[in-house]
Amino acid sequence: MPRYEFRCRACGDTFEVNRPMAEAGRPATCPQGHADTVKLLSTVAFTGRGGSGPVGGAPAPGGGGGCCGGACGC
Repeated sequence: MPRYEFRCRACGDTFEVNRPMAEAGRPATCPQGHADTVKLLSTVAFTGRGGSGPVGGAPAPGGGGGCCGGACGC
């Protein structure tokens, strides 16, 4: 079940709520009982075996990175 992070505008407390994706936009009450909360944007991290590269999760050969493969130094 996804975990969503909220911040209370009244007391400044940051807290997490587990709920189905269908209820992601539903307001949450902070643990102190305040109703004025805002959902925060969170980063997602995936870990595990494999990856987007060749066997073993190694990065794809050639190229530097950035928006255009590294040729411009960005």
